[in-house]
Amino acid sequence: MKQLRLKVLAGLFLVAGILSWGASRLWDSVGTLPSVPLAAPVVLAVIAAVLAATALSLRARLKAQRERRPGAKGVEPLMAARAVVFGQASALVAALVAGMYGGIGVFLLASLDVPARRDQALYAALSVAAGIGVIAAALFLEHVCKLPEDDDEGPAPAA
Repeated sequence: MKQLRLKVLAGLFLVAGILSWGASRLWDSVGTLPSVPLAAPVVLAVIAAVLAATALSLRARLKAQRERRPGAKGVEPLMAARAVVFGQASALVAALVAGMYGGIGVFLLASLDVPARRDQALYAALSVAAGIGVIAAALFLEHVCKLPEDDDEGPAPAA
Protein backbone atom coordinates (compact mmCIF):
# COMPACT_ATOMS: atom_id res chain seq x y z
CA MET A 1 0.00 0.00 0.00
CA LYS A 2 1.41 3.38 -0.95
CA GLN A 3 1.44 6.39 1.32
CA LEU A 4 -0.65 9.46 0.60
CA ARG A 5 1.34 12.31 -0.89
CA LEU A 6 0.62 15.88 0.07
CA LYS A 7 1.38 16.94 -3.50
CA VAL A 8 -1.43 14.73 -4.82
CA LEU A 9 -3.88 16.07 -2.23
CA ALA A 10 -2.85 19.67 -2.92
CA GLY A 11 -3.17 19.08 -6.66
CA LEU A 12 -6.67 17.67 -6.25
CA PHE A 13 -7.59 20.61 -4.04
CA LEU A 14 -6.31 23.17 -6.56
CA VAL A 15 -7.85 21.53 -9.62
CA ALA A 16 -11.23 21.16 -7.90
CA GLY A 17 -11.01 24.75 -6.66
CA ILE A 18 -10.24 26.19 -10.09
CA LEU A 19 -12.97 24.16 -11.78
CA SER A 20 -15.45 25.08 -9.06
CA TRP A 21 -14.58 28.76 -9.28
CA GLY A 22 -15.08 28.71 -13.06
CA ALA A 23 -18.34 26.80 -12.75
CA SER A 24 -19.55 29.28 -10.12
CA ARG A 25 -18.86 32.19 -12.45
CA LEU A 26 -20.69 30.45 -15.27
CA TRP A 27 -23.60 29.43 -13.06
CA ASP A 28 -23.91 32.95 -11.62
CA SER A 29 -24.05 34.44 -15.11
CA VAL A 30 -27.04 32.20 -15.85
CA GLY A 31 -28.94 33.36 -12.78
CA THR A 32 -28.38 31.75 -9.44
CA LEU A 33 -25.56 30.08 -7.59
CA PRO A 34 -26.00 26.69 -5.95
CA SER A 35 -25.90 27.00 -2.21
CA VAL A 36 -23.30 25.55 0.15
CA PRO A 37 -25.23 23.37 2.60
CA LEU A 38 -24.76 23.92 6.32
CA ALA A 39 -24.34 20.15 6.65
CA ALA A 40 -21.14 20.14 4.55
CA PRO A 41 -18.75 21.31 7.30
CA VAL A 42 -20.62 19.26 9.89
CA VAL A 43 -20.28 16.01 7.93
CA LEU A 44 -16.60 16.67 7.19
CA ALA A 45 -15.95 17.45 10.87
CA VAL A 46 -17.65 14.20 11.92
CA ILE A 47 -15.50 12.23 9.47
CA ALA A 48 -12.38 13.96 10.85
CA ALA A 49 -13.44 13.09 14.39
CA VAL A 50 -14.02 9.43 13.47
CA LEU A 51 -10.62 9.22 11.79
CA ALA A 52 -8.88 10.87 14.74
CA ALA A 53 -10.65 8.62 17.26
CA THR A 54 -9.71 5.54 15.23
CA ALA A 55 -6.09 6.66 15.07
CA LEU A 56 -5.92 7.35 18.81
CA SER A 57 -7.53 4.01 19.62
CA LEU A 58 -5.19 2.08 17.35
CA ARG A 59 -2.17 3.96 18.70
CA ALA A 60 -3.09 3.07 22.28
CA ARG A 61 -3.70 -0.59 21.38
CA LEU A 62 -0.44 -0.83 19.45
CA LYS A 63 1.47 0.74 22.34
CA ALA A 64 -0.07 -1.71 24.81
CA GLN A 65 0.77 -4.58 22.47
CA ARG A 66 4.39 -3.41 22.08
CA GLU A 67 4.78 -3.10 25.85
CA ARG A 68 3.27 -6.57 26.26
CA ARG A 69 0.79 -5.43 28.87
CA PRO A 70 -1.30 -8.24 30.34
CA GLY A 71 -4.76 -8.32 28.79
CA ALA A 72 -3.73 -6.00 25.95
CA LYS A 73 -6.00 -6.38 22.97
CA GLY A 74 -3.93 -6.68 19.81
CA VAL A 75 -4.57 -5.09 16.46
CA GLU A 76 -5.36 -7.38 13.57
CA PRO A 77 -3.35 -6.45 10.48
CA LEU A 78 -6.44 -6.57 8.25
CA MET A 79 -8.28 -4.15 10.52
CA ALA A 80 -5.35 -1.73 10.45
CA ALA A 81 -5.17 -2.01 6.66
CA ARG A 82 -8.90 -1.28 6.37
CA ALA A 83 -8.52 1.74 8.63
CA VAL A 84 -5.70 3.08 6.47
CA VAL A 85 -7.70 2.55 3.28
CA PHE A 86 -10.67 4.35 4.86
CA GLY A 87 -8.37 7.22 5.83
CA GLN A 88 -6.81 7.46 2.39
CA ALA A 89 -10.17 7.42 0.64
CA SER A 90 -11.52 10.02 3.05
CA ALA A 91 -8.51 12.27 2.47
CA LEU A 92 -8.84 12.08 -1.31
CA VAL A 93 -12.56 12.86 -1.23
CA ALA A 94 -12.04 15.61 1.35
CA ALA A 95 -9.40 17.24 -0.88
CA LEU A 96 -11.87 17.29 -3.77
CA VAL A 97 -14.79 18.54 -1.66
CA ALA A 98 -12.71 21.17 0.14
CA GLY A 99 -11.36 22.36 -3.21
CA MET A 100 -14.86 22.58 -4.60
CA TYR A 101 -16.14 24.62 -1.67
CA GLY A 102 -12.95 26.67 -1.68
CA GLY A 103 -13.56 27.65 -5.30
CA ILE A 104 -17.13 28.63 -4.51
CA GLY A 105 -15.90 30.57 -1.46
CA VAL A 106 -13.34 32.49 -3.52
CA PHE A 107 -16.08 33.40 -6.01
CA LEU A 108 -18.32 34.56 -3.15
CA LEU A 109 -15.63 36.87 -1.74
CA ALA A 110 -16.59 39.45 -4.36
CA SER A 111 -20.12 39.77 -2.99
CA LEU A 112 -19.78 39.68 0.80
CA ASP A 113 -22.07 42.71 1.11
CA VAL A 114 -25.08 40.47 0.37
CA PRO A 115 -26.02 38.70 3.64
CA ALA A 116 -27.04 35.43 1.98
CA ARG A 117 -23.77 35.21 0.05
CA ARG A 118 -21.80 36.12 3.18
CA ASP A 119 -23.39 33.14 4.96
CA GLN A 120 -22.58 30.92 1.99
CA ALA A 121 -18.95 32.12 2.03
CA LEU A 122 -18.76 31.31 5.76
CA TYR A 123 -20.12 27.79 5.18
CA ALA A 124 -17.63 27.33 2.35
CA ALA A 125 -14.73 28.46 4.57
CA LEU A 126 -15.85 26.11 7.35
CA SER A 127 -16.07 23.28 4.82
CA VAL A 128 -12.52 23.93 3.66
CA ALA A 129 -11.29 23.96 7.26
CA ALA A 130 -13.13 20.73 8.06
CA GLY A 131 -11.75 19.15 4.86
CA ILE A 132 -8.23 20.04 5.97
CA GLY A 133 -9.09 18.44 9.32
CA VAL A 134 -10.09 15.23 7.54
CA ILE A 135 -6.82 15.22 5.63
CA ALA A 136 -4.79 15.81 8.81
CA ALA A 137 -6.63 13.04 10.68
CA ALA A 138 -6.17 10.64 7.75
CA LEU A 139 -2.44 11.35 7.60
CA PHE A 140 -2.19 10.81 11.36
CA LEU A 141 -4.04 7.50 11.06
CA GLU A 142 -1.72 6.44 8.27
CA HIS A 143 1.29 7.36 10.43
CA VAL A 144 -0.06 5.35 13.37
CA CYS A 145 -0.58 2.24 11.25
CA LYS A 146 2.77 2.48 9.47
CA LEU A 147 4.93 -0.61 9.88
CA PRO A 148 8.33 -0.06 11.50
CA GLU A 149 11.28 0.06 9.15
CA ASP A 150 13.76 -2.79 9.06
CA ASP A 151 16.76 -1.81 11.17
CA ASP A 152 18.87 -4.81 10.22
CA GLU A 153 22.40 -3.65 9.50
CA GLY A 154 23.67 -7.13 8.77
CA PRO A 155 24.32 -8.49 5.30
CA ALA A 156 21.47 -9.88 3.28
CA PRO A 157 21.12 -13.67 3.42
CA ALA A 158 22.63 -15.56 0.52
CA ALA A 159 20.23 -17.08 -1.94
